[in-house]
Amino acid sequence: MRIVADENIPLLDAFFQGFGEIHRYPGRTLDRAAVADADILLVRSVTQVTRELLEGTPVRFVGTCTIGTDHLDLEYLKQAGIQWSSAPGCNARGVVDYVLGSLLTLAEIEGANLATRTYGVVGDGQVGGRLIKVLRGLGWNVLVCDPPRQAAEGGDYVSLDEIIARCDVISLHTPLNKIGESPTWHLFDRSRLQGLKQGTWLINAARGPIIDNLALREVLLEREDLQAVLDVWEKEPLVDPDLAELCVIGTPHIAGYSLDGRQRGTAQIYQALCEHLGQPAAIRLEDLLPRQWLAQVTLDAETDPVWALNMLCRGVYDPRRDDADFRRSLVPDATQQKLAFDALRKHYPPRREIEGLHVDIKGQSAALMQIVQALGAVLVDE
Repeated sequence: MRIVADENIPLLDAFFQGFGEIHRYPGRTLDRAAVADADILLVRSVTQVTRELLEGTPVRFVGTCTIGTDHLDLEYLKQAGIQWSSAPGCNARGVVDYVLGSLLTLAEIEGANLATRTYGVVGDGQVGGRLIKVLRGLGWNVLVCDPPRQAAEGGDYVSLDEIIARCDVISLHTPLNKIGESPTWHLFDRSRLQGLKQGTWLINAARGPIIDNLALREVLLEREDLQAVLDVWEKEPLVDPDLAELCVIGTPHIAGYSLDGRQRGTAQIYQALCEHLGQPAAIRLEDLLPRQWLAQVTLDAETDPVWALNMLCRGVYDPRRDDADFRRSLVPDATQQKLAFDALRKHYPPRREIEGLHVDIKGQSAALMQIVQALGAVLVDE
């Protein structure tokens, strides 16, 4: 069996070498010649899997080691009888950690109290749902907008207009849809961006075109009160350096790039392939993950809760380092900039998740226990 895979998929050999011969390619350069003799195609979000790529090839299984599927032509795959699988939720926790780190940075810059702000989460899926749980677990006020889920299930959702009118912080976690009942392409256009309330923080760690990047650049120039955090860009790997300069934090689409999340995505596709082939899954991710660098933290019960929240989140992940690396990559030459964008992703350093951190509280503190439990860290029993 011939397997063609994006070279940036982690643990390829560990999970897939038993199925056949693996051939690696840069994800953006995968073409018909690469898949001409392939039986299995394994990709990430940078590869467009279309009729033009696959028609006439022997590929019978496509796996994307990512949450999103907007890079897959699902209608064609269905017509062609090609089995496919994505990895829903694989990197959701990494994105939550990214948002938390961004909030702490914004609060530090503005001297803001995070507990007094109103949060709007657009998209109540794998990522948004986890973020909502964490924010509400911390006792913070959260409004949620998800029109498809509201139409299907009802529930305590609000409109996007209400999010814009009431929220001090807006975090985007919706899929990218150009068509359908709830299109999200340029969901935040010039009109909605201009309508943001005074001092809003806008965070996009979903897909770049959910925000009209040109309009955002113009509105940020007009309104110094607004703050933006962008991990995704409309024309990536080419980034508008003028827009990046206006953002408090800018990063190269790595919000979900935790080591756990990336390897979890590979494991999910491995399990899907095993099911497709009708054989048991014999390899476990738990046996492959390395030990945590920061395994446990001890807090005294008298620890200031605000300090503890900062320390626990930033001790595991602080997006400011990624922001610094990204800004150094924004060179004038467009070709070199695109190469640098992909290089930052390809050579991304190991980063773990807050859920893997053990916390030991010496003494009794309801406030500290609430923080640890809300973050999803492991509370050590005495």
